[in-house]
Amino acid sequence: MIKKYEIIWSPQAEASYLKIIEYLLKVWTLKEVLASEKQKNIRRCVITSQTSLAYRIVHNSIELITFFDNRSKHKY
Repeated sequence: MIKKYEIIWSPQAEASYLKIIEYLLKVWTLKEVLASEKQKNIRRCVITSQTSLAYRIVHNSIELITFFDNRSKHKY
């Protein structure tokens, strides 16, 4: 049985997310703003402006796949 997680957005999280999307839409095209579907079920977490983490949720675990330099060509 797969455990489902409820996502709870605080008012501050929602406002800051919408503010970032609004900014991105002013600077970039819609294609660049929308999330990438390069790798299904794999998520990306930006750690610093130079480093990100690719991970996925498998059952009740979070699997860390790889760390990568944001300035490099990568598949995530």
